[in-house]
Amino acid sequence: MLPPLPVIPYEVGEMVYCAEDLFNDGGMPGADEDAILAPAGARGVVVQSGYAEEDESQMIYLVRFEDASGELGPPIGCLPEELTQQAPAA
Repeated sequence: MLPPLPVIPYEVGEMVYCAEDLFNDGGMPGADEDAILAPAGARGVVVQSGYAEEDESQMIYLVRFEDASGELGPPIGCLPEELTQQAPAA
């Protein structure tokens, strides 16, 4: 019998913020390795959620973060601890 799946803390369509700078680990085509994909405090929206292929207990969220002009960028895979719903201090 499989263990129960964890509760999903973020739903599709929810606004989130980067809890820390997100760097390309090589998984983002078209971006230099170690390039900042989204800076800490960037606002985004969850567009999909699922589990990592290598570790089905690891939740992954696809988030589209706003750029400096307010346009949504491409989806970025994020771990739950890389996200927060706490807006950065102004």
